[in-house]
Amino acid sequence: MRQLISRFLNDESGATAIEYCLIAVGLSIVILTAVNSVGSTVNGKFTSINTSLK
Repeated sequence: MRQLISRFLNDESGATAIEYCLIAVGLSIVILTAVNSVGSTVNGKFTSINTSLK
């Protein structure tokens, strides 16, 4: 039983997957922020164009 617990505590095979997941989450947040900012700007431009065409 001690060996099983010792092997479990020393096993780091899942650490890489967790690191990749954290990188993916960070990139997703950056992409969502950029898209939201650009979307707001584009929406403002379309509203301005729509108003000027009326």
